[in-house]
Amino acid sequence: MREIRIAVPDLSAGAQPSGNGVVDVLREQRILEKEFAADGVEVRWNFFKGAGPAINESLANGQVDFAFLGDLGAIIGKSNGLDTRLLTAVTRNARMYLAVLPGSGIRTLGDLKGKRVAVFRGTAYQLSFDAALASQGLQERDLQVISLDASAANAALAAKQIDATWAGAGLIVLRQRGLAELPLNTDDLGGAGSVQSVLIGNGAFVDGHPELTARLVRAQQQAVAWLRNGENKQAYIELVSRLASYPSGLLQTDLADANFSERFSPALDRGFLAQLQASVDLALRQRLIRKGFDVQGWVDDRFLKQAVGQQSQ
Repeated sequence: MREIRIAVPDLSAGAQPSGNGVVDVLREQRILEKEFAADGVEVRWNFFKGAGPAINESLANGQVDFAFLGDLGAIIGKSNGLDTRLLTAVTRNARMYLAVLPGSGIRTLGDLKGKRVAVFRGTAYQLSFDAALASQGLQERDLQVISLDASAANAALAAKQIDATWAGAGLIVLRQRGLAELPLNTDDLGGAGSVQSVLIGNGAFVDGHPELTARLVRAQQQAVAWLRNGENKQAYIELVSRLASYPSGLLQTDLADANFSERFSPALDRGFLAQLQASVDLALRQRLIRKGFDVQGWVDDRFLKQAVGQQSQ
């Protein structure tokens, strides 16, 4: 084995890539590179602006060994028959925002009926939006939904070509520039629409190289432990701000009340898996996938259990 290939959605707003969360910590501290250096195994990070759809295509073509993915991208791949293994939780309950044109009068999701709303289809953003709509008795068909990635949606809103968009913390920049209002987020909906992300492994790699998989998951826990230490919160904000070209004030606003110990817990616990199962069921109802599945059968937590066990020794 000469290299380990890892896929990540590129969440950066600038020239250099960023995956946020544990990915940025892993890369900044070169944790995986150090783990495998003595074996001559190179760690190759592949960042995809096309997010979940592009990463699933690479998984299907055998070009990726592991992927950090939002819930919908991972769910779509599994539903379509990709042999992936759910190895760890990565992020839970990430907040999402509704951005609308200033002065539009849009204050609730119900106010979006018939409006032009941009969402990045095929990604966790779409599933998040559908969950938020469902919490208010709405569906996509009640609106005019347009598929645009985050940067295109921001540009369209600034140009007043759409009425609203649904995405992550990057929308705070539009508010700061006076280009949008943010009337609500998933916290206002009792958490409905918050995003989960996961680490999945290509089944062929996991089965063929269980020792390497175990070492990768174990090494990842170094980044997880750093993130979950509250003393590193400001350092994390500065790290992501630099890598993703986000204004630090944006991240300060989004993460001010975030509990990092909970948000970055890797545990595939009952609550996390229940949320994933609810996401699978919703994706099926909304016809985002053709076939549902039992999340429990997707879980391969032996490496995580081993890593956590070794940490506690």
